[in-house]
Amino acid sequence: MTALLAVLVSAGAAILLVEIAHRVVVRLGRKSMLAADLARKVHRPFLTAVTLVSVQQAIRVFAGDFTYRSGVMHALVLLCIAAFAWLVGAMLLVMEDVALARWRTDVPDNRRHRRIKTQVVMLRRVTVAAIVVLTIGVMLMTFPDIRALGASVIASAGVISVVAALAAQSTLGNVFAGIQLAFNDAIRVDDVVVVEQEWGRIEEITLTVVVVQIWDDRRLILPSSYFTTKPFQNWTRTGSAVLGTAEVDVDWSTPIEPMRAELRRVCESTELWDGRVCVLQVTEATGGNVRLRALVSADDAGALWDLRCLVRERLVAWIWEHQRGAVPRMRAEVDTQDRPSELARPIHRADLGASSDAARVFSGGDDGEGRGVTFGGPDGAAPVRA
Repeated sequence: MTALLAVLVSAGAAILLVEIAHRVVVRLGRKSMLAADLARKVHRPFLTAVTLVSVQQAIRVFAGDFTYRSGVMHALVLLCIAAFAWLVGAMLLVMEDVALARWRTDVPDNRRHRRIKTQVVMLRRVTVAAIVVLTIGVMLMTFPDIRALGASVIASAGVISVVAALAAQSTLGNVFAGIQLAFNDAIRVDDVVVVEQEWGRIEEITLTVVVVQIWDDRRLILPSSYFTTKPFQNWTRTGSAVLGTAEVDVDWSTPIEPMRAELRRVCESTELWDGRVCVLQVTEATGGNVRLRALVSADDAGALWDLRCLVRERLVAWIWEHQRGAVPRMRAEVDTQDRPSELARPIHRADLGASSDAARVFSGGDDGEGRGVTFGGPDGAAPVRA
């Protein structure tokens, strides 16, 4: 009866002290985000651990020998180990929240912040996994039979590790790849990437998989080893500001300068443009059309996509309204006179005349002769001509 009363008093005193401390921390949490986070996440594991330790000590001191004493004490030891592991895990969550609150990612230039967030999240997961493994190991070592088998288990650990590595080499490869991604800065949370011909954002990085949020809100789940073994595009590795293009095909008769002025006016009239790059260039002039490329810049990938669409839309509307003759057209020449004798007459080599130096690559001048020697092969052999 005395032991039962001692257990109840110890448990009650522990609960009372923890609740008083909790109230104090909650009051401090009105001014401190750290205290508020401690009050939310540490209260339950701390209460459990303190209560279990108080009950264990009360039984150890006040309870005499009884039938199930060893079993009860062993169970309390296991519960205390689990409770303290829970407490350590909760403290890690609080530390992660403090680090992430200091390095927020909802700021314009957040490259370093996103790197730290990725590393903090990955470290927390690795640490939590290590805590779970160590906790299970410590709990198992409290059993005398298992502790007696420790020597033989250690002796066979080499063989077991080899077999386990061969059986789970793919999983272990992804785990090591996930740890590598957290520290090699190849990708970070919130990075904008192009992977598997899909454009999206790194939403989550775990020990085994990487979750990519596609622009249309689909989720692409890839193993961590994908980003260490295959090429991919990272648009925001060195900064969130990016460049993009909008291409338009026009006719050869199109005046270019008025379109450059219109592109500048479109960029300056929208908040999507960051003021860095606004260039219109002719990048191709073949096949009967001239290809114009508008190169523009924006603060992030989302704004760039909208800016590219806006530039393309405004240029098309401007061409149709002010330069309708610039619309691509097909040209054909129709010959109504039938001249079968000229068409049927064979063309002789003499009709072509002597070729000028401007038509030669490997001869016909000092530069051409030098090139012919270079590409002529061994012993001055002539180059292969088509």
